[in-house]
Amino acid sequence: MTTESSNTLAVARQAFAHFEQGLATGDWQAFLEMLTDDFSFWFPIGQFHGLNVGKERAQQFFSYVSEVYSEGLTLTLDRVTSNETTVVFEFCDEGLMWGNPYKNRVAVSFDVRGNKICGYREYLGSDGKSN
Repeated sequence: MTTESSNTLAVARQAFAHFEQGLATGDWQAFLEMLTDDFSFWFPIGQFHGLNVGKERAQQFFSYVSEVYSEGLTLTLDRVTSNETTVVFEFCDEGLMWGNPYKNRVAVSFDVRGNKICGYREYLGSDGKSN
């Protein structure tokens, strides 16, 4: 693994820890501080569907996520894949969505520039409702 790849993985893992904390608690500040000013993200559904640009839009998105999952989500990390600029985290998340049982299989991709996250993409698919 090259030094660049090692740095990319370390930065992405730190960001993912902040991401996980945000999902669990609704406190996104540490994650948002790791984003570049020109941060962009892609989301597959809903009011944030498609490409979104800017930290302000990211803050709106993650605030919305905290409304949807107001009691927080618990993650189980399955796999991490990385190269020189991108790290993909595959996980299962579980909790309550608008007060109803929720369980999902998710992959998120972080693009890293220096010590910041400059891009995020999320892919999801139902893992069925928990009983």
